[in-house]
Amino acid sequence: MNTKPFDTRKLVLLALLTAIVIVLQVLATVVPVYPFRLALVLVPIVVGAALISPVAGAWLGLVFGFVVLFDPTVAPFWALNPAATIIVILSRGIFTGLVAGFLYKLIEKKHKTVAVVSAAVVAPIVNTGIFVLGLYVFFMPIVEGLGEFFPHFNVTQIIFLGMIGINFPLEFAVNLVLSPTIVRLIQYAQKRKPGVISG
Repeated sequence: MNTKPFDTRKLVLLALLTAIVIVLQVLATVVPVYPFRLALVLVPIVVGAALISPVAGAWLGLVFGFVVLFDPTVAPFWALNPAATIIVILSRGIFTGLVAGFLYKLIEKKHKTVAVVSAAVVAPIVNTGIFVLGLYVFFMPIVEGLGEFFPHFNVTQIIFLGMIGINFPLEFAVNLVLSPTIVRLIQYAQKRKPGVISG
């Protein structure tokens, strides 16, 4: 079958990106740069979603979420609601890759640069959006418990200023800055073997 080489190339690329996702997320867990976390892990998810397919993006997001489940900062969530912890953390990773991939595919034929920038921008929005939704639906006791550290803030202010106010802008900026690199990677791959590893 002449589709076999294409599948093999995609599989190798997916394996490489999977390893990169694991390494970046483990580094973010083991070597946190307070008050920040290394915000690079969404980049290989966007690359996989664009170069391979939205399903590949979803897989990479799932791997990202699985590693996050073992982050020590997730312990309070496990203690409060283990099932919801798994659902929220895995689903935010999956949908981050899936939405980024579908958005890229939607815009790709019109303008590749706009497509990859859009995918890179939407990834942190979906990732953070699902996390915030999960906080409101399942984990309000944790947020309310932080009220003693932020006595002058209401629950929404604690979530947006205290819990995601630093990491989200950093993730957003990193993805936006690195998106031209992603564009070059996609264009380079397509020039070398047109149609081989582009989704």
